[in-house]
Amino acid sequence: MRAGSIALVLALLLVAALVGSLVHGLTASPDPEEAPEGPEARDEVSEPIRVEVLNGGGAPGAAREATRALRSRGFDVVFFGNAGSFDLDSTVVVDRVDDIERARLVADSLGVSRVRSEPDPELYLDVTVLLGRDWEGRD
Repeated sequence: MRAGSIALVLALLLVAALVGSLVHGLTASPDPEEAPEGPEARDEVSEPIRVEVLNGGGAPGAAREATRALRSRGFDVVFFGNAGSFDLDSTVVVDRVDDIERARLVADSLGVSRVRSEPDPELYLDVTVLLGRDWEGRD
């Protein structure tokens, strides 16, 4: 009986330690030294950047691949799919809200150098990524 009591006490201590660890993890403030750097750290942007990704080069799965990369970096990809045609040679990131810096953050995150501004108030998004034939699934 004594061994059973000791096992019960140890099990309760283990459960208490796990609950304490969970509570601490939920309430602890993040360490500023562990904050991401680079394009992932979008401190200057107060709300998520809404992005659409269009495959204009024709490589199968290109838009899905770029979408995964952007979502893993915290961008809000609201749509991905094929462009109207597959004749685009070079990948370009297009600003849709007259805020070129948002488009540059997306471009930097994907390793794309071409950025242009074509605001369109009819679109419910901030940036369009047009993947060209040069897209190699950079991550």
